[in-house]
Amino acid sequence: MHAFVSAGALFGGIAGMADPHEPLGIPAELLEGSFFGSYFIPSLILFTVIGLGHGFSALTAGRNSIYQGYISSVFSWALVIWIVVQCMVINEINFLHVLYFLIGLAGAIISMLILYEQRLFPANLFFKPRL
Repeated sequence: MHAFVSAGALFGGIAGMADPHEPLGIPAELLEGSFFGSYFIPSLILFTVIGLGHGFSALTAGRNSIYQGYISSVFSWALVIWIVVQCMVINEINFLHVLYFLIGLAGAIISMLILYEQRLFPANLFFKPRL
């Protein structure tokens, strides 16, 4: 899931930075009323935070890192926040927004299950201490 999100975000981020005024045919008019004059800054954020972040999370999942639950949670919630802010900025919701929102939410839930299974904070608050 993280690798899928990473690939899409890296591609979209590069496209937006390469052509910040009409990336992949997306009109700049969608940014009217926002604090962005072009798609360059949002594309840079998409590339670094969402693309590289989810790529990092995919790598740590493959290595069974003890921190995987935390890493996955951070970038899953970043995706959810990204989608919500994007919909607010462009004042539009389409199928891909819903899809990526649900992917981010699923990642956040799975991350919590990982933390719960490993009995790590905050999931460990639900367990009685072992004596």
